[in-house]
Amino acid sequence: MRCVDLFSGVGGMSLGFEQAGMEVIIAIEKDPAIASGYIENLRKTRVVVDKVENIDIESMFHPYKQHGIDVVFGGPPCQGFSQKGKRLHIYDDRNYLFRYFVSVVRYLRPSFFVIENVPNILTTANRYFYQEIYDEFSKLGYIVQARTLNASEYGVPQHRRRAFIVGSLPPFNFEFPVPSQAVVTVNDAISDLPPLKAGEGEEFYPYTSPARTKYQAEMRAGAKGFFNHQATRHSKIALERLAMIPHNGGGKESLTKEHLTKSIYSGTWTRLTEDEPARTITTRFDTPSSGQFTLPRQDRCLTVREAARLQSFPDSFVFTGTKSNQMLQVGNAVPPLLAKSIATAISVSADRLLPA
Repeated sequence: MRCVDLFSGVGGMSLGFEQAGMEVIIAIEKDPAIASGYIENLRKTRVVVDKVENIDIESMFHPYKQHGIDVVFGGPPCQGFSQKGKRLHIYDDRNYLFRYFVSVVRYLRPSFFVIENVPNILTTANRYFYQEIYDEFSKLGYIVQARTLNASEYGVPQHRRRAFIVGSLPPFNFEFPVPSQAVVTVNDAISDLPPLKAGEGEEFYPYTSPARTKYQAEMRAGAKGFFNHQATRHSKIALERLAMIPHNGGGKESLTKEHLTKSIYSGTWTRLTEDEPARTITTRFDTPSSGQFTLPRQDRCLTVREAARLQSFPDSFVFTGTKSNQMLQVGNAVPPLLAKSIATAISVSADRLLPA
């Protein structure tokens, strides 16, 4: 199946759809530094680096429309629905990126579309915004379904809740994927990576020991080692605080009064728990005060590679650019294994209509 990725980021959704056997023909990403990561890793896809408001839909997509596009997917930033209690519209000026997504679907007429977004897109203002989305695509002939999925229920070692709105043109009948029975933990994901002290790390590590879990073996597939495993150099006072926090799930309640901070983030100064999935990985996972990003038994925060493992990016996927840019690439991505589950469900829907 042939796909288009709008608002692609580094390519988490594209990678998941490729892993499900689909072909991503073209992707659009406005940030050149983030697009460089996509280009480096997903080399079969044409990447357009530009803001969508600069792109003429007909001239850009006409060549692809001629040969047919099966799926359009992406996560258009929708900011106009975020103000509590206000009935803000799809056509609010702040939602021009969403309007672009609708326009591309209208022009290409794919058999399926997938919108990925924050969960409250489905509930804000008594579901008013989602109802507008539903109505807009229903007018185009799509059967629209929506559900909030937790990545930890689909083989990803991370509790990450995201809303998916899926549309299908009759006679296709999409069904959301069934959650996996197996839970992947922090230890399952990263226990094979070499321990580091704050500030340590090399550009590349070859594998020197076997994978310890099935998940690690899957993440290692096709690679001889891994990049992006370099620990942040924490300050002296941060290291003093980290040393006070008990291993494997300990939190800020163990800090002495003079070391308590005013951070408002959930999980601040708290260690990850080895035998559970991680909390949501954000773009500040190298900072103890920004969330539950401290290693279970090491006095430091996650490296880019460890965060990538928790997002289900394989070790063959190399993150490029500055450290801060790499964290943006990882933290803002859709977990590939979660995207793969959606893509596989689409494939199953399409296969039901194939002749025996």
